[in-house]
Amino acid sequence: MIRVLLVDDQALMRAGFRMILDAEDDVEVVGEAGDGVEAVEQARRLRPDVVLMDVRMPRMDGVEATRRLAGPDVTTPVNVLVLTTFDLDEYVYGALRAGACGFLLKDAPPEDLVHAIRVCAAGDALIAPAVTKRLITEFAQRPRVAEPAGDATRLTTREQEVLQLMARGLSNAEIAGQLVVSDTTVKTHVGRVLSKLGLRDRVQAVVYAYEHRLVVPGD
Repeated sequence: MIRVLLVDDQALMRAGFRMILDAEDDVEVVGEAGDGVEAVEQARRLRPDVVLMDVRMPRMDGVEATRRLAGPDVTTPVNVLVLTTFDLDEYVYGALRAGACGFLLKDAPPEDLVHAIRVCAAGDALIAPAVTKRLITEFAQRPRVAEPAGDATRLTTREQEVLQLMARGLSNAEIAGQLVVSDTTVKTHVGRVLSKLGLRDRVQAVVYAYEHRLVVPGD
C-alpha cells in the first residue's frame, strides 16, 4: 500500500482528494493536515510514502514545509508531491528547489493525480508538462550565460543530450524514441547524469539544466 498524507488548508479539498484516493486499491490515506506546521509534524510521525502538499496555507506555506521534509539538508527525506491552483513561477521554482518530487496543478484529472502519487512513491519524479512550460518561460527571460557551470563538463555528449531532453519534460520512453535507444539504456544514462552531478532525481536535474543554461528555450 502507498501511504499518503493529505495537506491542504481547505477541508473540502482534502475530502475530495480522500474520495479519489480511497477508490484505489493500492493507496491508503493515513492522515490529514491543514497547514505546513501540522504537515511537518504528521509527516515526521507517520512517515508516509507520499505527502500531497498544498502551497498557500496559514502559519507555514507548502514550500517551506517541503523544504523541511525533503530539502537538501534532510537526512531521511519524504516524497512530497506539490499540488496547487497557483501555477506561478515563484511557487513552481520554489517547490522544486525545496526538494519536491513532483508538481501538479489542482485542475489535473484524477487519474493524473493517482499516477503522480505512484510515480513519487516509487522514488521517481514527475513534473506536469504545463509546469515545464512555465519553467521554460521563466528561464527564457534571464540573461544567457556563455558556458554552463558546475560539473556538467563531466557528462558525455550522450548524457548531455539525455539531460537536455529530461529538461524539456520528456519521459524515459520518449527519450528512447528520440535517441533510438532502449528504455534500459536511457535509464542507465539518467542514473549516470544524476550520479555525476550529485542530484537526487530528475526534478533536480531539470532545475540544474535550466540554472546552468544547458537548455536554452527556443533551441
